[in-house]
Amino acid sequence: MRIERLNLARFRSFTAVEWRPEPGINLITGDNGAGKTSLLEAAHLLAHGRSFRGSVRDGLIQNGQADLEVFAQWGERHGRSRAVGLRHAGREWQARLDGQPSTSLAELCTALAMMTFEPGSHELIAGRSEPRRRFVDWALFHVEPEFLPLWRRYARALRQRNALLKSGEAGALLEAWDQELAQAGEPIARMRALYLQHLAPLLARAMATFVPELGEPKLVHLQGWKRQEQSLLEALERNRARDLAFGHSSVGPHRADWRIDFAGLPSWNALSRGQEKLVALACFFAQGQAYADARGEWPVVALDDLASELDRDHQRRVLLDLAALGAQVLITGTELPTALVDGRVPATRFHVEQGEVRRLV
Repeated sequence: MRIERLNLARFRSFTAVEWRPEPGINLITGDNGAGKTSLLEAAHLLAHGRSFRGSVRDGLIQNGQADLEVFAQWGERHGRSRAVGLRHAGREWQARLDGQPSTSLAELCTALAMMTFEPGSHELIAGRSEPRRRFVDWALFHVEPEFLPLWRRYARALRQRNALLKSGEAGALLEAWDQELAQAGEPIARMRALYLQHLAPLLARAMATFVPELGEPKLVHLQGWKRQEQSLLEALERNRARDLAFGHSSVGPHRADWRIDFAGLPSWNALSRGQEKLVALACFFAQGQAYADARGEWPVVALDDLASELDRDHQRRVLLDLAALGAQVLITGTELPTALVDGRVPATRFHVEQGEVRRLV
């Protein structure tokens, strides 16, 4: 998969710009604040429904403007060409996918597959559970056709159940939504568990490359309710009184998480900040390989400010591996990564300045 064209309008510092990245490694340089990261953010917005630096309301729309527009055209294996366009005003949005109106951001997110490694990626290991759920669900959106309908069904049931809990209603209607939540939630939990099982050997290989001193990793899935409660329905029933008291559902896949236990460490939270980044990078590579195993091609790979996140040896290793795999890679930086300086990895270079993207010969 590779992006062939990306158009931005009223997006941060860009009034209107078109960028045509090439297959393989693409390096975007420029001064701090020039807009290098904005190019990655725009593509990430189409692929994930949000920027990796926050929501659309967090400054993506150019000052003084009412909305932004992003358009991308990309190619998939076997020569298939696809396109998506999005106009977003912060709360309201309109989109077209392959020329047809789209009413679901989730539908857009399943179309364009893009993975982003950026300065906040270490939060995958050390942060809240939400990024880890998104990490697993991103993969399932792309490789499990049944996941999106189940996810939508579960989200609807969760909203309805929470509304009833807030109203204090505990009758037959609440029991009916318990049934619906369980019927959608248990398959989601099983899919997540199976995905993590598939990811485990891929993660072990990646960690042996990037952080061998941590030893063999063990992925642990926390499904969102206690193991001794054999079914989600049982867990919902046991926790109903507490849920009514607090006005929200305290168990279910929306509370799920996962962690990595390391053979070489007594406690998973004893990692240094550098080790957190490298473990996150290993997860990043493992997920890309899992996607490629299922779909026959790598997703688009974005690496924001690579030089500040990784030392020179790891930069070189990452770029050599990605170049060998044939992935399209979009990198930002104020300077050339070492692997590009020594000529071991060929790359197409672009420079961002004064709201324009210029290809360097």
